[in-house]
Amino acid sequence: MDAVVDFLIQYGYFGMFIAAFLAASIIPFSSEAVMVGLQMAGLEPLGLLLWGTAGNVAGSMFNYTLGRLGRMEWIEKYLHVKREKVECAQRWMQRKGAWVGGILCVVPVIGDAISVALGFMRANWLICLISITMGKFVRYAILIYTVTLF
Repeated sequence: MDAVVDFLIQYGYFGMFIAAFLAASIIPFSSEAVMVGLQMAGLEPLGLLLWGTAGNVAGSMFNYTLGRLGRMEWIEKYLHVKREKVECAQRWMQRKGAWVGGILCVVPVIGDAISVALGFMRANWLICLISITMGKFVRYAILIYTVTLF
């Protein structure tokens, strides 16, 4: 994993985008480690915030799109999200709504299932995009601020 993080750090802001996309979609990955490494390497915090947010939102919207296609086999195979988690997230989303669900896509492990469930439920994509962006932006802003304190 360290070699992958080092590789992504070499690519600067684009590496941040890729790390954030992967963390939100395909494989379990820590975009936070890449962001901290890039910030320590001297990259501008605002650039990291914007590229990280964009990559993480793109990953979540990728999950949303797979959910919208409604192919549970793909979701289980490529995203490694179990049917039970998607169904649980769907039940929860029916009670809470797309705004809350989108913001909670930042929660580790269940965030992927929530974004897939939003797609399954055919939740309004614009509300999902806005709420997911808000959650991801705040998450990375807190991380960047925390790193600057030390």
